[in-house]
Amino acid sequence: MTLQRQVGFWIGGLLAIALALYVLRGILLPFIAGLALAYFLDPVVSRLARVGIPRAFGAIAVIGAFVVVFVVLAVLIVPVLANQLTAFVARLPSYVVQLQALATEQNREWLQRVLGERLPDVSRSVADVVTQSTGWLAGFVQQSLWTGGTTFLYLFALSVITPVVAFYLLKDWPRMMEKVDSWLPLHHRETILGLMREMNIAMAGFVRGQATVCVILMIFYGVSLSGAGLNFGLLIGLGTGFLSFIPYVGSVTGLTLAMGVAIVQFWPDWTMVLIILGIFGVGIFFESYVLYPNLVGESVGLHPVWLMFALFAFGALFGFAGLLLAVPLAASVGVLTRFAIRQYLASPLFTGVPQVLPPRGPAPPES
Repeated sequence: MTLQRQVGFWIGGLLAIALALYVLRGILLPFIAGLALAYFLDPVVSRLARVGIPRAFGAIAVIGAFVVVFVVLAVLIVPVLANQLTAFVARLPSYVVQLQALATEQNREWLQRVLGERLPDVSRSVADVVTQSTGWLAGFVQQSLWTGGTTFLYLFALSVITPVVAFYLLKDWPRMMEKVDSWLPLHHRETILGLMREMNIAMAGFVRGQATVCVILMIFYGVSLSGAGLNFGLLIGLGTGFLSFIPYVGSVTGLTLAMGVAIVQFWPDWTMVLIILGIFGVGIFFESYVLYPNLVGESVGLHPVWLMFALFAFGALFGFAGLLLAVPLAASVGVLTRFAIRQYLASPLFTGVPQVLPPRGPAPPES
């Protein structure tokens, strides 16, 4: 098979997969969630298998423990988060107005020299925009998110189908990998297996490592901000840890929200405001210099800008299922891109030196 036909074959295969994912995007969520859960829990099941526990029993034990922990946390935390989210959205306009009032009262003379008499109109306009926006968001949260029939079906599918899919994938994981390996072209098998191992390292380093970082940060920020008495501390803390899946986005978003709420709540007590700031200082230091280097490492190769683009792009194309696919596909594309660059740098197209083929041996004598 010529190079052009090989390239055409792989491009055609990728386009067919992308088209199938797009057509089936409405039903993919529980299956992709099951695949993500199986990938995350596979090291635990594999370790149990190495000590003599069959994979089927290990998969049942691990999935069962995960489901129990998830249900308990959902029953205890989800109602509190729902109430805090509704209250936060409802009170957001008043928070913005109070922050604006504090800023303008302390700097009124300076602002009037810059903005003139337009200052009261600007304040009223900002308050009106925030009120309208949060009113729409509150209606969406209360109606579409919590009472929509589609959401109920999704939750049912996730709670029932996802653990079943994860169980079968965990049970049959080695057999599936062996079958996939047997389908690879013999001439390029070692190259493809090398790329697959590199993809696995990238995905495992980011998905498993970053997920562990997120869980630790969710616990730290949720407990610390709630213990400090910050309004909506649990909501802001868990949201900060969850958004830390995108480097720097979680810390910046959480710090901005927490400082805004702290200033309105504790003003003029700067001690409490500094305590909230100190909590984020400790969290950011711990994330940057302890958690991320040890749990994620530098071998992932996912730039934050590329990661954010992948999340937005796949989320727009496939919804929530696209968010689950974004990181693995971004890591895979990164590995393939680096491989293509290495091949280009070693090719005559870059070096300008024609590739010299080894001379053929003498022809065998005719009988």
